Amino acid sequence: MQRRVVSLWFPRLASDRALRLRPVEAAFALTAKQSNTDRLHCLDARAERAGLARGMTLSDARALQPDLITRPADAPGDARFLRALARWAGRYCPWVGLEGADGLVLDVTGSTHLFGGETGLIADMRMRLSRAGMETRIGLADSRGAAWALAHFGEGIAAPGQPLQALGDLPVAALRIDPKLVIGLERLGLRSIADLHATPRAPLARRFGNGVLLRLDQALGAQPEPVTPLADPPHYGVRLTLPDPIGLLEDVQAGAARLLAQLCSKLRHHDQGARVLLLTLRRVDQASQQVELRLARPMNDPQAILPLFDRGLAGIEAGFGIDQLRLAAIQVEDLPPAQIQSAVRQDENDGLAALITRIGTRIGLENVQRFLPADSHIPERSFIIAAAAFSDPAPSWPLLRPRPLRLFPPEPVAGTGRTPPARFRWRRMTLRVERQAGPERLTPEWWLEDESWRSGLRDYWRVETAQGRRLWMFHTPQHPGWYVQGEFA
Repeated sequence: MQRRVVSLWFPRLASDRALRLRPVEAAFALTAKQSNTDRLHCLDARAERAGLARGMTLSDARALQPDLITRPADAPGDARFLRALARWAGRYCPWVGLEGADGLVLDVTGSTHLFGGETGLIADMRMRLSRAGMETRIGLADSRGAAWALAHFGEGIAAPGQPLQALGDLPVAALRIDPKLVIGLERLGLRSIADLHATPRAPLARRFGNGVLLRLDQALGAQPEPVTPLADPPHYGVRLTLPDPIGLLEDVQAGAARLLAQLCSKLRHHDQGARVLLLTLRRVDQASQQVELRLARPMNDPQAILPLFDRGLAGIEAGFGIDQLRLAAIQVEDLPPAQIQSAVRQDENDGLAALITRIGTRIGLENVQRFLPADSHIPERSFIIAAAAFSDPAPSWPLLRPRPLRLFPPEPVAGTGRTPPARFRWRRMTLRVERQAGPERLTPEWWLEDESWRSGLRDYWRVETAQGRRLWMFHTPQHPGWYVQGEFA
């Protein structure tokens, strides 16, 4: 059977994907930062008709097309979308692989008759992709190289057994060779694949190396070039079917431990850690109960995970017995091997993660929170609150000046002058100042709307009182007044 290969090229993969998510009715382009300069990464047909091109700086593009709509490029998202297209292309044949960052290659040998022949296959692909908003160029030939050449430079179907007839008039750049080699071949007058094929091979090999001839032979089918299909993602799930039903908690825990050991072994093999585990217990009456465990950090250690199932398993109703257990990691994250610097430190991390997990199973992981530093000199904006299970603790807080342990909205106190008052009343207490340090002047962030800072700059003082209170006070010179905003430990 004659081998037949299809090449799908998506010349506007990134922009087509972005427009599928949020359509626009104007010239559109995606931008990417290169050498600290925003350049056009991918653009639609309207932008190209306006004279814009890939690699053009965004400022030049704005000068030519003031109404240009831009968004930042998302290379990881484009890669995921291309893999999704590869899974979709599996409806035509089982052998589907990636062709660079914007194409697919399909080995359709023996499957074209299922779609009414090669013409019907190409028409079905084009119709479905066009309906999905994807611009596509398709080539079909005996070899991978020939199909790629047709998709990028000719677009069509090459007759079986006649690759040179279909490729002869295409430029040498269609052979997927380095652009510098293309320039060298064109300087010798070898502008088409037919010209290159008619030239003696020995001089070409001496001058340009064997790479050019290898690409030529691959395009003409003289050298094999396989299509490597995408590997199926690993399935992180295990099952245990019991010959006799069980109902005791100890038996269920033993079954869960056996499944967990198998699952964690598979996770370690792929350098993955589980974040969400789902244990399904099927009873003999065909009813099922589920125990979901959300972990504070990715883990693949069965000894550390097993005790965390205790609370969920304690509420299981076994009924007339449980005859099957299924355990699946429904959310995993990368967990590459890391060198353990200290066994004590590792135990501390595991213990903290286990504590967060236990509390999170009761109140929700998102409700266990921690403070993290933020890039702002404004006291109210110098920190953020994040879920402890989905964030790492800050190694240090970049503080140039001491900050209070407790921070609260400014509370006015009576006082005049630019230095803290010697005596003042705050929260029904009369306080006398013993020591003071300051001022530290903070100015508003003018680019942010903040009602509490509209009064202007503030001069902050650290004040120690005779009554033992260590306060953080500030004075507003433009509207004279004194306020207490924090208290030190």
